[in-house]
Amino acid sequence: MSTSRRRFLKAAAAASVASVLPSSPFEEKLQAQSPGVAGSAGAADGYILVTSANGVEAAKAARQALIQGYDPLDAAIVGVNVNELDPNDVSVGYGGIPNEEGVVQLDACVMDGRTMKAGAVGALEGCKTPSKVARLVMDRTDRVFLVGEGARKFATAHGFAVEDLLTARTRKIWLYWKERMSDIDDWELSAKEAEDPDVKWFLEKYGSEIFRPQGTIHMSVRSAKGELVGVTTTSGLFFKISGRLGDSPVVGAGIYSEGGVGSCGSTGRGEANLVTCGSHTVVEFLRQGKSPEEACLAALKRIDEKTHRVARHRDEKGRPKFNVNFYCVDAKGRTAGAAIWSGSKYVVGDNEGVRTLESAYLYRKGT
Repeated sequence: MSTSRRRFLKAAAAASVASVLPSSPFEEKLQAQSPGVAGSAGAADGYILVTSANGVEAAKAARQALIQGYDPLDAAIVGVNVNELDPNDVSVGYGGIPNEEGVVQLDACVMDGRTMKAGAVGALEGCKTPSKVARLVMDRTDRVFLVGEGARKFATAHGFAVEDLLTARTRKIWLYWKERMSDIDDWELSAKEAEDPDVKWFLEKYGSEIFRPQGTIHMSVRSAKGELVGVTTTSGLFFKISGRLGDSPVVGAGIYSEGGVGSCGSTGRGEANLVTCGSHTVVEFLRQGKSPEEACLAALKRIDEKTHRVARHRDEKGRPKFNVNFYCVDAKGRTAGAAIWSGSKYVVGDNEGVRTLESAYLYRKGT
């Protein structure tokens, strides 16, 4: 990692910690009134968090916030803010890949297992940190989900300025994609364009052909008191249809947290996870007594069996061509990451530090 990149991440983490402090007596009172998890006695000592593979720096920031005594949901938001504010993470927040029209639309959801309250925003434009707006939807309204223009007006009412989220890098990538879509439209592809450092970086990271990757960060936290919370945030499917929402901002699909049971979130193909209510399914399997890994694999098996039974989504053996990943922590403090395909990773943070682990899987690549 370059020195400038390290400096940016450290600065972003520090700024994120500062920005999540209660800004009014109302928020302080709200946090003071948040109940703990009933029946959490005997749970594992200490806090623990689980996040997606892109969440190493996010986990470090969230862990530091927990050490400093932050509310667990505030700490989780501190963590994902690192990715949301990082212009080099093209799948989340500022610098996220835009939709097909060149507009960055962001989705986020928070859920508090102590109160079973949630807040979400979808297709939010001009705001680098949609996770913060989602938290305000939960705290300041009697609703759960705001989208599009309504979400933007709500963000503006709470002091979030309208900002340009498209960076020079992501603008180049979008134009390159748009120019390659057809050889009979009005767009022309420059021979030199693929050699542009930003476009070349994108092609090397995501493949020689621009397919349709997704990118998201999820974080679930179990506090030292046994409180369970989660947050998911994303810029969604690369070059998506304007207004498209995946699973990330949807309670029960891209995120679900329930006190005394567990918390789970996901990344990957949102459409497959939406129709199976994946994260809720994982938590329900926890309720039945399965371990986090067993619960995640069982939910993935359901996705495998129930979704996208069309040729373009299946390989020659009938297996999904897409991937879905789950990240889970239960009331005992046990964690797991699991995916449809091998090769995925997840990140855990606890009293011992932050580490990256191999995810369990249904199918091994190359077989």
